[in-house]
Order: sequence, then structure tokens, then C-alpha cells
Amino acid sequence: MKRPCLLIFGLGYTANALVDYLRDENWEVWGTTRSALTANLLRKKNIKALLWSEDSEIKSAINRSDYILHSIAPTEVGDPVYEKFAEQIISRSKQLSWFGYLSTTSVYGNHDGNWVDEKTPVNPSNNRGRLRLEAENRWASIDNLPIHIFRLAGIYGVNRNPLDKIRSGKAQLISKPGQFFSRIHVEDIARVLKASIDMPNYGSIYNVCDDMPAAQDEVLDYAAKLINYPDLPKVVFEEADMTPMARSFYADNKRVKNDLIKREFKLTLKYPDFKSGLDTLAGKLD
Repeated sequence: MKRPCLLIFGLGYTANALVDYLRDENWEVWGTTRSALTANLLRKKNIKALLWSEDSEIKSAINRSDYILHSIAPTEVGDPVYEKFAEQIISRSKQLSWFGYLSTTSVYGNHDGNWVDEKTPVNPSNNRGRLRLEAENRWASIDNLPIHIFRLAGIYGVNRNPLDKIRSGKAQLISKPGQFFSRIHVEDIARVLKASIDMPNYGSIYNVCDDMPAAQDEVLDYAAKLINYPDLPKVVFEEADMTPMARSFYADNKRVKNDLIKREFKLTLKYPDFKSGLDTLAGKLD
């Protein structure tokens, strides 16, 4: 019996979590990276790693794939996967069982702290969101492509979380009353993706976030207490020392609903809020 074959464009933090989740199942996994060093590390995990420059090898991988996950961000010049490999993917579309595109909740734009769900009209307020929406629309317009779009909230997990930021001395407790951010543990993203692979519903869009949107300062304050860190100094948003990129995230204020993933996939999140996620991460610290 043929092993199911998954091709991942962009084997980064989130995609690797899915690979880890599939580890005990008999999957053949291919993935792209721009780094030869990363490719060698991935091969040690039994992943058939391909360099982004290896066009012919990637096209061959597309032609043998049953499932494709697209995890590469678009740029000003477009979606790199679409620009290089759309023709090959289109020719393979009828043989694919599932195509997943990782987008972001930034496509909704600002809603002044109100709730949004998958039926909320999209209205990105920054270029990041506009580029993501353009990429979503391009893939969704392809006939016969079994597209599934996942709008991810802020991602955290092992080696990428507020605890690490605090211990590195780079954390700022930024106060902006009424400002909400949604987030999701990377392990729960992997569980959602696998649930979708097992129960495909072509053309679907899913918000992937936990149950508890919260302010940045609330999360950092909780994290600091978990590791017995001295009280972090609080800085008002207007006076905070931030890059333009970091400051731009505060332009959007919304709370994202996740009812659809729980209802459609009969899924219970492993980390339904930032407290449960940080509690577990704190327990893994040296």
C-alpha cells in the first residue's frame, strides 16, 4: 500500500510541528528550505528536504504528492510558490486529496476589539494582510484545487514564547487598554491541520486560535510570575520603544472566534488559553 505523501512548501516552525505530529504514522514527507544546513538537519529527521533552487526536484515532488501544505509568506512581488509552481500544482490538482494554505488573521483588519469569525468581511489594514489576502484569493480561484485556508493567530510554543523573551531581557510590558491579541500554540495548529487532512472540506476557511484573546501585558505579566521574574516595568504604548513593524501589530484590535474548528473537527484544544500553554512551557524550562 502506497504511503501518503505530503509536500510542504516552507519547512519552518509551524510546518515542523505538523511533521512531528505525523511522526508515528507512515507518511512520506517532502519539504522545501532555502538553507543547505537546514536541509541536512531535516534529512536526519527522515524528511526528503529540497532546496528552493531545485526546481525540477520540487516539480517531481509535486507530481507524487497526495497532500500539499503551503507555509511560505507572500512578498511584494507575489506568492513565491504560485509564481514558480502554480502550473505544476494545477496539473496535479485533480490527484490531490488536500491543499492547505497558511494565512493569518490579519486579513480581517481592525475591529476595535470586537469579535470576528470566518464570515466576517475581510478588510486588511496593512500590507501584510493585503498580501496574504491576495495569495488566498489566487489559490482559491484555481478550479479543482482542494483548497483549505487556515488563518493563524499569533503563534507560540517551545523556543518561541514570552518566557524566552523575558529571560532574554527583551520583553516590554506594553500597556494599551482595550487592546486584544489572539494566539495559538503551535501544537494545536498541527492538530487542526491533521484533523483537516483526515476530514477534508474543500473551499473551507478556518480561524486557528485559542479560546482566550488577551492583552500583551496580561500575557507577559502572567509569564513573568510563572518563572519568578521581578516585576517587568510597564510602558504605555505611545512611549514604547518598538520597531515600526512591531508597532503596526497594534493597529489591529480584534478578538478571533474559533468555534468552527472545534465544531467541524470535534476538536478540543490541548492549550485552550495562554495560561495552559505557558504553564506547560514553564515546566519544560531548565
